[in-house]
Amino acid sequence: MTFFDQNPASFKDANLINGEVETIPFLNSVEVLVKLLDSLGSAFSPVRSDIQGNVTKLKTRYDQFPDKSKTLQSIVISEKPEKKRIATEALLWLKRGLEFTCLALKLNLENGSEELQTSFTKAYEQKLSKHHSFLIRPIFSVAMKACPYRKDFYANLSHGEDQKLNEQLKSWVAGLDEKLKVIVDFYQKENIQ
Repeated sequence: MTFFDQNPASFKDANLINGEVETIPFLNSVEVLVKLLDSLGSAFSPVRSDIQGNVTKLKTRYDQFPDKSKTLQSIVISEKPEKKRIATEALLWLKRGLEFTCLALKLNLENGSEELQTSFTKAYEQKLSKHHSFLIRPIFSVAMKACPYRKDFYANLSHGEDQKLNEQLKSWVAGLDEKLKVIVDFYQKENIQ
């Protein structure tokens, strides 16, 4: 039984409603990602904590205004008139963290011999480092260096079912990538940086 058999929430389950990402299935899938990050070791706890904190803020908004929060985009739109846009900022940072993780996993899947450290470092440089101050960058540098060896990471997730895990991970990353494109396009259209 693979990691994804034990954690079945998938980004493919987050439907698009009129071209917008359904909130709760998406956030449930992000919580699976948080568990996946646990497999990378304690050095990834800052990434994990950041992502989990943003999920919590979005779920809080959903719980407060469920009728205005069916999609991630509707959360942002409903928050526009408010002085503090906590959920909007949470989704922005969640998007950035997910772009980083998605790219790292895609790079690693595309290059079967590349170590996780290399894939995650490349993804960090492309997606997150520009958003971090010189005080935060070293924390992430340490996390990248502390990535487990590729073979150990995948063995831990596959539990001996390597081919099945590979197919599941590719599908899971493709679902994440698809939903991220919708969110990125929305943030660009709304001019939220």
